[in-house]
Amino acid sequence: MERILILIPAYNEEAKIGLLLERISELFPVTDILVIDDGSTDGTASIARQNGVNVISQPTNLGKGMALKRGFEFAIEKGYDAVITMDADLQHNPSEIPKFLKEYKEGADLIIGTRDLHVKEMPLIRFLVNNTTSLVASLLSGIRIHDSQSGYRLLRTDLLRNVNIETYRFQTETEIIVKAVRLGYLLKEIPIETIYLSGNRSHINPFIDTIRFIALSLKLLWQ
Repeated sequence: MERILILIPAYNEEAKIGLLLERISELFPVTDILVIDDGSTDGTASIARQNGVNVISQPTNLGKGMALKRGFEFAIEKGYDAVITMDADLQHNPSEIPKFLKEYKEGADLIIGTRDLHVKEMPLIRFLVNNTTSLVASLLSGIRIHDSQSGYRLLRTDLLRNVNIETYRFQTETEIIVKAVRLGYLLKEIPIETIYLSGNRSHINPFIDTIRFIALSLKLLWQ
């Protein structure tokens, strides 16, 4: 039987992480759930531990990409066959996990949950970032990518062993897509529910993260 790890990078999500873990634990044993607490200053890690899941705490806020890398290392070390990543802010519906597993069983290596990027409720900054990064990811990978910034995805650990992740913040998810496709891994996109809750805020810095993404794009273009 194949082993799947649910990986959740989290930063200051004490208001939502508990409910998310309760919902996921209805589908997966808590021993197969890992929260990477990315230097939270609130009770995120404590609440996660109270729910019985695995928790790794970063000493400071090192960025989403670094949190993902630490989780991927855990999955490889523990012998998992694949990883499902989810955001901690309740924007990903755990009931859609079986859709990812279906594509995984049919042979996909990287499965991205694609949101409707044209919904009126989508915050403007996210709309601009998602559309721009998806366009660039499409050009760099040679295939159409509709939602390169979606954090709801499944990745085979074989892919994770072979993709050299060099970034550490929000550009990491795009880096993985481009490098995986270039290595010949099969990418699939599946539609997922688009959820934007009041009170949720983006941790993306429009100026700094744009510069980081441009630097990544130039490096990938050169490669």
